[in-house]
Amino acid sequence: MKKLLFFAASAAALSSAMFSCKSSAKSETSTNETQQEEQAISPLHVDGTALLFADGDTAVLTGPSLGWHSNWSRFYNAGTVKALKENWGANITRAAIGAHDTGDIVGTYETDSATAVNLASAVIDAAIDNDMYVICDWHSHENTLDNAKKFFSAISEKYGDSPNVLYEIWNEPLEIKWQEIKDYAGQLIPVIRKNAPNSVIIVGTPRWDQDVDEAAKDPLNFPNLLYSLHYYAGTHKDWLRDKANKALDSGLPLIISECGSMDHTGDGKIDYESWNEWIDYADRNNLSMLMWDIADKNETCSMIEASASDNGMEWKEEDLKEWAKLARKTTKDRNSRH
Repeated sequence: MKKLLFFAASAAALSSAMFSCKSSAKSETSTNETQQEEQAISPLHVDGTALLFADGDTAVLTGPSLGWHSNWSRFYNAGTVKALKENWGANITRAAIGAHDTGDIVGTYETDSATAVNLASAVIDAAIDNDMYVICDWHSHENTLDNAKKFFSAISEKYGDSPNVLYEIWNEPLEIKWQEIKDYAGQLIPVIRKNAPNSVIIVGTPRWDQDVDEAAKDPLNFPNLLYSLHYYAGTHKDWLRDKANKALDSGLPLIISECGSMDHTGDGKIDYESWNEWIDYADRNNLSMLMWDIADKNETCSMIEASASDNGMEWKEEDLKEWAKLARKTTKDRNSRH
């Protein structure tokens, strides 16, 4: 009798183990499928001067940048990001997190770090939900390394596994030598890489991201880097494209992380002829571009009327300024070509 009980117990145990193994395998498969669904967007990497998807195809991304978080936080929401994807055809946007107060830019990270991180997270979460890429931009003109380390440590700890996020570590260095920018990047990149070892990082270049040819003479020794080239079509013409050509010819990978169709002040008339020349240049060189900016300031480069809703899904045609309509057209046209 005892032997029969033993055999019955053994059979039950074996059956239980087999069921447990099947459940475990099923659970593991389910987890892998969930992870694949969560990563519906392809990881990016840099090879030579090219930004590539995981399968090796060239990635040319286009969309509008949000304005300074500290002054135009009302647009840092899921509805606006969804509108940029569904109504503008954008596959990328940019959260411009103000690093320090300057002029009429107030309430930045240095005075309210929690709000800065929360608003960056709101845009990143919305981009992930909409299968978009998003640049988390440290929107600084000065060397603010200590706060940049704190900010990117928090963001990369939260989003280090997300293929959606690119990290822009210094928006526009002013009259600052390349060596200082390089030293800054050399200290900040490892902070991000600790949590986001494979993410693409965007490095600023001297004089408002114009002297890309200077950076090309002595680039950083890290993988998966892009270097910023900024232009405003009313001011920047062939001479800046000549600098960009020198950088590309030297093997420096570029991204146009900010641009506009007007003067460098953000005001003045739209220069359609120069804008089209820049679009042709970006297309020939497969350069991704972000257009400045989703904001409602009384200036040409601010795309949205002050009377518009906070929620981009509620914007009407009359809520969009002339520049917004050009940026929307550029976004749709480029993303249909690339």
